[in-house]
Amino acid sequence: MRWLNASRAALGAVRRYNPGPSSAATVSWLSTKSCWLGDQNILLMGPPGAGKTSVGRIVAQRLGLPAIDVDDDVLEKAWRMPVATKLAAVGGECFLEEEGQALCSFSAAGSVVSLSGSNPLHAAAMQHVARSGVVVYLDVAAEDILQRLSLMKVNRIVGQEAGVSMRDILGYRKQFYERWLDIRVLCGVGDTVEQVADKVVTAVERYHHPDAETYVSTRGDSESPARSRTHFSDVVIEGLAPDGGLYVPRGGFPKIDAREWLRLAGMSYAELASAILEKCIHPSDVPAADLRAMTARAYGDNFSSPAVAPVRHLEGNQYVQELFHGPTASFKDLALQLMPQLFSHCLPPDCNFLVLVATSGDTGSAVLSGFGGLGGGGGEARGRTGVLVFYPQDGVSDVQKLQMASYREGNARAVSVRADFDFCQRSIKRMFREGGLAGHLAVEYGTVLSTANSINWARLLPQVVYHASAYLSLFREGVVRFGEPVDFCVPSGNFGNAMSALYAKRMGLPVGKVICASNRNRVIADFINTGEFDLRGRPLAATASPAIDILKPSNMERFLWHASGGDGRLVAELYGRLEREQRFVVAPSLLAAVQEEVQAGWCGERECAAVIRDVHRRTGYLMDPHTAVAKAVADRLQGGRAPVVICSTAHYGKFGPAVLGALQVEPAPKDPLEQLQRLGSLARCGPGVHRQVVRCVEGGSGQRPRVCPAEYGALVEQVEDMVEACFLRVM
Repeated sequence: MRWLNASRAALGAVRRYNPGPSSAATVSWLSTKSCWLGDQNILLMGPPGAGKTSVGRIVAQRLGLPAIDVDDDVLEKAWRMPVATKLAAVGGECFLEEEGQALCSFSAAGSVVSLSGSNPLHAAAMQHVARSGVVVYLDVAAEDILQRLSLMKVNRIVGQEAGVSMRDILGYRKQFYERWLDIRVLCGVGDTVEQVADKVVTAVERYHHPDAETYVSTRGDSESPARSRTHFSDVVIEGLAPDGGLYVPRGGFPKIDAREWLRLAGMSYAELASAILEKCIHPSDVPAADLRAMTARAYGDNFSSPAVAPVRHLEGNQYVQELFHGPTASFKDLALQLMPQLFSHCLPPDCNFLVLVATSGDTGSAVLSGFGGLGGGGGEARGRTGVLVFYPQDGVSDVQKLQMASYREGNARAVSVRADFDFCQRSIKRMFREGGLAGHLAVEYGTVLSTANSINWARLLPQVVYHASAYLSLFREGVVRFGEPVDFCVPSGNFGNAMSALYAKRMGLPVGKVICASNRNRVIADFINTGEFDLRGRPLAATASPAIDILKPSNMERFLWHASGGDGRLVAELYGRLEREQRFVVAPSLLAAVQEEVQAGWCGERECAAVIRDVHRRTGYLMDPHTAVAKAVADRLQGGRAPVVICSTAHYGKFGPAVLGALQVEPAPKDPLEQLQRLGSLARCGPGVHRQVVRCVEGGSGQRPRVCPAEYGALVEQVEDMVEACFLRVM
């Protein structure tokens, strides 16, 4: 928050404007009423027609503060003429300079100041006024602006040259508003000035009260004041709560109203991500301008589709959201191209961090890509961050192994474990719980453990965005009117993808049912349908959809916390029983709350292969086994009650043998590169070969992975070896 530590000009008695020889005369204002703002100003910024003056007057009245309009109260008094007359007299460039000089001599405190639409174009002037308070950007839809300017009979604004449309000049100016903002107030389509004023007051109050947005453990007492000041930046770095629970926002999710959703519908994916995440991440943790820069980097040329997560009609009322256009061809990229930037931003000084990851296939390469791609502001943090990935030796596809092997730069490593995913994930959680290990790493190496699995809140949160993107795509295409429900069918392993859809629903997205699709390892489906979570005598089965070969879904804990009304004691009791007895059963009331929001089913191996084959025969579309599992369950459970979005979580090329086998291609190529080429030739519609997967496979060829036995102590040795390799040379 750039103004918090800025020097504040000494304030004396109120000085009224006294015309002198200079056109840049000094005007000073001082509030005579107290407010929780103190002597800070609220500076309203936005284009002409945004309603800054009208909104400013209403906000000032509600807070009992003076209202200052820069055009009327500063510029016209300084120049002794109307602003329009000045503009006509000196021209655009000279006007901007003289306007900036006048603003540099302006001072006020404890007031609501409505800036002119062109003030942000003068850097020195904005640096001067930004020190005095919080800059609030009224982000109004271009259509609303154009309509208002038309009614005001304004056909040209400062800086608009001949031949440049009003829409284009408004688009050009947006970069300046986004440079200076502290707070964005997203104005919905058709918002009144009173509604915008309400949003301004709420946003500024939120800005000044960061302790109102804290996080609690799913296993803690939500009423306890202990650790009540755990903020977003803390949970990003810590990953797992000290009591073994998962972090959740104490106050729940912010709501987005219908008019704001309509506004979001016209945004690019990066813009949508920024707008949604700004509401979920307090600016004291990640300033809005920084967050917007991060999302622009995360969702740019590194995705092969301009839409980032495009939605494609499959058949009937079914739509596929392709979440595999990122650098590692998996839905994990949608979170892990952003999460490392958040981690880097929140990284405290003078400490090293080792990010531990358990993967059932896709997370590993996505983490290595995301952290390996840190640049810009993350460069220094990259040198203090190591990444260690554990994956089951026989539980991932050959292409996934080659993808992980292809990342060999920097402080990153993947280790194969002779065990299943649940052992890898359980071992990492144990490392976090054991104070002796954490203390040893901190004292000996100055290193702290963190995680990038979906147990980390910053890994889960960005996934909310692509569910919103899918719904808004169907809205733009006329498939639904806003407010009509859309179901989401999600291949479910660790339950993070399904949980993010439920969070999108809590934000006001019109989500109908969230359908969880399991393979033979159907622990999620069994629990949701019966209320019994039973792992006794239940070995993990290897399937063609390895990313959901999971028996202990971490994010189910978050779901139970929410479904139980935030009963951390109950969640701790249930998971304690699961550790001791490998089983728990929830009460009928809790099961009813669970089933109110989700449905679940499962799909066997033969059915999965049949779905791949039948969909390809009918439509020419190729899908990977995880998407096929979701398609099979959607066919069985959804019933056509509403449009359904099937989350396609990975590119078919990552699972060549399974897909070629399902298509009954004989003889199937043995070489992974030949498999990719053969599959690309079979895709009659939809995406072809994923170029970045091809490059990773080529880069990983000939690389021999580290192999570790299925022993907790052996994994700890890998951790200590990694810490020594990464950080001893740095120290």
